[in-house]
This record gives sequence, C-alpha cells and structure tokens, in this order.
Amino acid sequence: MNRNDFSKAKRIVVKIGSSLLTEGGRGLNKPAIAHWVEQMATICNQNKDILLVSSGSVAEGVCRLGLKQRPKTLHELQAAASVGQMGLIQIFEDNFQKHNLHSAQVLLTHDDLSNRQRYLNARSTLLTLLRLNAVPVINENDAVATDEIRFGDNDTLAALVANLVEADLLILLTDQEGLMDSNPSINPAAQLITKAQTNDPTLDIAAGESSSGLGRGGMHTKIRAARLAARSGTATIIASGSKNNVINQILSGDEIGTFLVPNITPLVARKQWLAGQLKTKGKLILDDGAVKILQNAGKSLLSVGVISVIGRFNRGDLVTCFSNNGTEIARGLINYNSEESIKIAGKPSKDFESLLGYADDSELIHRDNLVLI
Repeated sequence: MNRNDFSKAKRIVVKIGSSLLTEGGRGLNKPAIAHWVEQMATICNQNKDILLVSSGSVAEGVCRLGLKQRPKTLHELQAAASVGQMGLIQIFEDNFQKHNLHSAQVLLTHDDLSNRQRYLNARSTLLTLLRLNAVPVINENDAVATDEIRFGDNDTLAALVANLVEADLLILLTDQEGLMDSNPSINPAAQLITKAQTNDPTLDIAAGESSSGLGRGGMHTKIRAARLAARSGTATIIASGSKNNVINQILSGDEIGTFLVPNITPLVARKQWLAGQLKTKGKLILDDGAVKILQNAGKSLLSVGVISVIGRFNRGDLVTCFSNNGTEIARGLINYNSEESIKIAGKPSKDFESLLGYADDSELIHRDNLVLI
C-alpha cells in the first residue's frame, strides 16, 4: 500500500485531538473547526463516508467553567465533559449545516463495544447514519464512563470505530507533525518518520506521552490505535491538524505526517471484535504445548494445556491466554466459569463429567471464539 491509494479510500475516520480543538486549552478553535468541517464536507460530496471522532469535551468544559486546570476526580471530569460536550456538538452542527450536511452525536463507552449485541447495534446505527448522508460525531461518553468502562483515550476509540465500520483510512490529527524518530524537545535534530509498518517494534521507542496535559493520549496511544485499526485492514496517518487543507492533502497522496502501513492479515469481523476488547475478566497460563498448538495449528484451546487459572469470570466472558513466561498469546470467550476452569485445568475433556458432574463443551475456548495476539 502507498499514499496514492488514499484517493481510493471510500470510508474514512478522522480523529481530532483536544489540544487542536481547544487552541491549547484557550477555548474552541472556531476557525480551525470550520476549516476541518469544510474539508470533510468536500469529501462527503465525493460519495465518500466520513466519521469524526472528536476529543475536547473535558478541555472545553474546563474553559467554559473557568477552571484553572483539568480536574483530577472522576465526578469533576464528568461534570466538565457534560458542559463541554454541549459546545462541541453545537459548533460541529452549525458548521456541517453550512454545507447542507446533517451531523449526529454518538456517545460510546467500552461497554457498548464489549457486549456483542450492543457492538452490532452500534455498527448498525453508524452505517445507517452514513447511508442517510449524516456525519457521525463520536466521542467517549465521559459523563457516565467509569475507569472500568473507559476506552482510555480517543485514539483507541477512533481505531475501534475504524474496526466497527471497516474503514479504509484512519486519520489522527494532532498538534505534532507526526511521529518523530526521537523526542524533538530533547533532540533538535529529530526526524519525521514518514512511513513505517504498524508492527515495527522500534516505533514504541520513538513514541512518548502527551505533553499538552489536555487529553489522555500521546504518540504511544496513536501507535496502539494504528495497530488496532490494522486488524480490519485500515491504514493510519498521524499528521498535524494545523496544516492548511491537511485532510484533502492526505487524500491526494501528499507526503505529510507519518503513514503506518497495516501489514498484518485483516481479521474476520467477529475476531476483530474480540481483538479490540480492552477489558478482560481473567487469565489462563498455558504450557508450551498449548502455546505451540494455538500459534501454529489454529486449533481450539483444550483444558489439558492450562497450567493455572487467575481471576473470577463466568461462562462466555473474555479471558486472556499467556505463555508460562508471561507473554500474551491469545484471548477468547471461555466455555466454563472460573471455578469450573480451575477444576478441569490440566485435565483431558473425558474427565469433565467426573470432575464437574456434567460434560458440556470439550474445548475450553473454541477456535471460532479465539484470536491470537
């Protein structure tokens, strides 16, 4: 894949960071928002789909409420988000209407995407909005989200939305030129990484934390987002949202920002959902034989290959599978609860009835409900 292919992209997810949207915390950057919306409207008029993931509700709430810094407690963050979300939606609605486009507010939590039925409902809603030529404006539902159901940052949310609708391109607009090969605040000679493979481990060394203090993201979250997006074959661009006509330049194939190539085989839709879940309920430690079978033979996980079971979970919950040296191997939906899993760990399926009093599924995790990491 190369940049020239971007002009063929039919479905694009655009994520705009807090620092860009709020002029570094000084209030909504109205001229910049108008410019981004104008570019997205042009793309919509080319019979392409645009989904916007907007950060900035907390940052805008901080400005509106006259707070001196971003709150630290959950209830204060939720209050700021509630106030700020009003401003965000108003300005996007006003600007999209100027181009005769409808917009729609969509607020999500991790619970909405971790439950399979709600995941499918969210997908159907987004695809219906696109069919009706409305632009979904998506944000995390900060007003109700607890730490347990947070995505953690809107880069991750944008990537999961890209998986959800099988987007061709994810554009992460930030206050940086892109991903640099070292920290530019320490090394003035730092160079922009113009292109890399999403699974290149050296990217993690180059990435750093958010320096603005306004959002929850940083370059490392953008790399993680690119890797999540790659699971549905989605390419990612990290670029400066301050550049004039940046979205259209990207789609024209101009060499700006960092292009992260999705160099892994896309997963089928159900396994995209499994791989995208950030919250798991338990852990299974596997022996070397089970690890080898999962990685090389594509088979189901049998209880005989489990060394130990950690955590409390119910049948159907998502659990992670680790090798004996602590490397995550896979995750999947388990067929037995934690108490039952402990009893049958290391035992063959023919012993299930004597150990549990009944025999149900012979696999601990069926291969259709399991994805390698």
